[in-house]
Amino acid sequence: MSDSLSEAVRTRARALLSTTRFGQFAGVGTVGATVDNVVLVVLVEATVLGPVVAKVLSWELGIAIIFAINERWTFAEYGTGGVRSLGRRFLRSNLVRFGGFLVTLGVLAVLVRRFDIWYVAANVIGIGVGFFVNYTCESLYTWQVHQE
Repeated sequence: MSDSLSEAVRTRARALLSTTRFGQFAGVGTVGATVDNVVLVVLVEATVLGPVVAKVLSWELGIAIIFAINERWTFAEYGTGGVRSLGRRFLRSNLVRFGGFLVTLGVLAVLVRRFDIWYVAANVIGIGVGFFVNYTCESLYTWQVHQE
């Protein structure tokens, strides 16, 4: 590995190891997961939607709330101002979180369909797995914390 590549890897790893930012991200993620689970339960129990379709709807509401809080608190010092920059970060965040969503949805579907685990428990497990994908990609791609 060249010196510049190894330095780039070390810089990004250091940026990810911020305990304050990680804690904030986890706290915000807890809020988002709560919204996600409440909406998921309401949609499954009060409509004809199944857990997978309901998850798509609950996910988007959750990530919009997560983005807004992360923008104002967790990553407030990153990214430039302006509506255009904000819009780009929101689109990048949705793209990143779509990857995390696919992980979460895959875990949910497998646990519910193959192992007959209660859909809320399966969703929480999936969110936990997707959390690490989201933290890494949001930090490095959406808000680019390694470019301090």
